[in-house]
Amino acid sequence: MKNEQINSLLTHPNTLTLFRIVSVPIIVVLLMVPNRFTALLAGLIFSAAAITDYFDGYLARRYGLVSNLGKVMDPVADKLLVSCSLIMLTALGWMPAWIACIIIGRELAVTGLRNIIAQNKQDVSASSLGKYKTGFQIAAIIPLMFHYPAFGLDFQVVGRFFLWGALLFTVWSGADYFLRFRKLLRG
Repeated sequence: MKNEQINSLLTHPNTLTLFRIVSVPIIVVLLMVPNRFTALLAGLIFSAAAITDYFDGYLARRYGLVSNLGKVMDPVADKLLVSCSLIMLTALGWMPAWIACIIIGRELAVTGLRNIIAQNKQDVSASSLGKYKTGFQIAAIIPLMFHYPAFGLDFQVVGRFFLWGALLFTVWSGADYFLRFRKLLRG
């Protein structure tokens, strides 16, 4: 393969989405044996995977590489990455389980609603509240994964601060979705 072909493959939006999916079992395995090194590595891999969420959408729109596979797999990859990370953080006792349940439950409920919206040929794009929700979730998960104090920072305190913001935007954006599309739910 030529360098140009390799570069094209590595920057293709679906490859970035696949990276998010492949990163999930790596993060899970690293957090199965928690210590300073594996927690840091899991947090760094999560960070890299979370960044690809922005770039795959940007590249797809910018270069006309939007595909049905990408439209389906992108939100699946996002939910898989966040949900598995929350489950592992809960299993380790690094975050409250009830918050993970609310966040994951909202994701499943909104995904079901988005399917109904799409079947009715209406716009299912994420709202600005949804973007804030995602930002706060990522901002919470990274320090919660780092977990161990370093450089004078208590990563658990930082992570829990953002976790409360994530919880607020999770509930708010979920309620907003259901209120905006309540007419579809009646029919």
